Amino acid sequence: MIDLRGKPFYLSDDDIKWVEKTLEEMDLYEKVGQLFCIIGLSHEEDVLKKIMMDIKPGGIMFRPDNSEKIAKTHSIIQGSSKIPLLISANLEEGGSGIANDFTSFSSQMGVAATNDTDYAYKLGHVASTEGSVVGCNITFSPVVDINFNFRNPITNIRAYSDQTCKVLEMSKSYIKAMQDNNMGVTIKHFPGDGVDERDHHLVTSVNSLSVKDWDDTFGKVYKELIEMGAQSVMVGHITLPSYQKHLNPLLEDKDILPASLSKELLNGLLRKKLNFNGLIITDSSLMMGLYSAMERKKAVPMSIAAGCDMFLFARDLKEDFGYMLQGVKDGLISKERLDEAVTRILALKASLGLHLKKENNHLVFTKEDIENLDIKTHKKWSRDCIKKSITLVKDTQNLLPIDSKRYKNILIYKLGWDNTCENKNIENKFISELEENDFRVGLFDTKKAKLTSIISPIEEFKKKYDLVIYLADKKPISNITSLRLGYNSFFGADFAFAVNEVPTLFISFGSPYHLQDMPMMKTFINCYNNNEVAVEEVVKKLIGKGLFTGVSPVDSFCGMWDTKL
Repeated sequence: MIDLRGKPFYLSDDDIKWVEKTLEEMDLYEKVGQLFCIIGLSHEEDVLKKIMMDIKPGGIMFRPDNSEKIAKTHSIIQGSSKIPLLISANLEEGGSGIANDFTSFSSQMGVAATNDTDYAYKLGHVASTEGSVVGCNITFSPVVDINFNFRNPITNIRAYSDQTCKVLEMSKSYIKAMQDNNMGVTIKHFPGDGVDERDHHLVTSVNSLSVKDWDDTFGKVYKELIEMGAQSVMVGHITLPSYQKHLNPLLEDKDILPASLSKELLNGLLRKKLNFNGLIITDSSLMMGLYSAMERKKAVPMSIAAGCDMFLFARDLKEDFGYMLQGVKDGLISKERLDEAVTRILALKASLGLHLKKENNHLVFTKEDIENLDIKTHKKWSRDCIKKSITLVKDTQNLLPIDSKRYKNILIYKLGWDNTCENKNIENKFISELEENDFRVGLFDTKKAKLTSIISPIEEFKKKYDLVIYLADKKPISNITSLRLGYNSFFGADFAFAVNEVPTLFISFGSPYHLQDMPMMKTFINCYNNNEVAVEEVVKKLIGKGLFTGVSPVDSFCGMWDTKL
């Protein structure tokens, strides 16, 4: 039974009448269309209007593009759709999640490293105001996963912390800002990523916590954020065997399904135990975590039959629509389950006032709206956040600060010669900043590594360089199975052979866990962001023009004794 007047919808009598009337007037095809939140693949008006006419999806999500282009596209979609759409984006790090000329505020972990919930609120404010101005009305954020496993390649700096209380306090502040700006939120990835070291983009991953441990951690996070009024939960292709067997003692290992297909987790845990009344949406249906569970023809309708209300993306829209429709005709999705799912979708739209905006023609987004954004203030907040977050994990050699008299000649190594380095210009900006402060800087070119790079006198190296700095900017990217450091394939020509010969320090602009591969580093810094602001601010701190104020929200020592030396 859906409580339309209760949390998280809080609908008025008039809102409820709209939901009920809209549902009553829909035919089977329209109801099935509402179950889909599709991925935007074209900005062409004719293509968009045809999709709105043929499929009539309940929601859509575009990848970031120019803000004016995105605003125009969203206006076309809402103008040509009979029922207003949920328009989503991954606003995890700011408005850049929908428009590449908007603010990239900070990674979530960078926000947590400030140890100040005000920055989580500011992240939410920036994300919601910038997202709203181009037509987004719901975000697939915040990430409320807990980074229990430092080897997990997909949570990492997308998560706030490995501490339950830290995840909660930061998430609450972010959500409060979203609520203040009438942006719907989606907490993800239920039942909790960050325990397995595998990526559910590539495999059905496992949350291996016991029932009690889950209740005390992920359960606590979801319970409190649901009570706070989170409108939507995104369900991952992640199993939670302890709870699935607890709720269904007859369940055999071979029958354990990912949460996106699990009645035990969707109905028993999320709906009943956690009392979630809002919208449940699957994570992307293009992930291997779903494919590996069962054939797609069955998985598409099974997700709704099991308890999800919305299906994210499609491999082929016409084909997946057909699978879903057949699931209804075959009775896998009952009429009651279909109406329940569509009712929640409509209720969420009504709770965001989309039906009223549609009636009043307020779902058009203009260049003037974008120009009225206070981007200048948003970028100042971002710089302040990044500056405050940069963390000196250790400096057991008392190297810092450095000056150009003692450490005039510097050699830079950029690790990550494989394709997992996100920002190819980090090293150039870093070198430029150092040179402006009177250092002479060289960059080791891994592409030109020769035998002489590893077979040459140490004493000559020591005479040539006063300081060695290692840079890394590996950050979570879907389908990359590891964020471990990689060295040049030519005899490891860039590994830290001189760490005990020349003062050496390490700076990470991405993953905070590189000490597992560099325990010999005596000076180690985490930045959590790989943009120019992070480079500028960390250089200031290196030369003593700023203090290191970041507080590590995770165990950057990776639970290893030698990393602390």
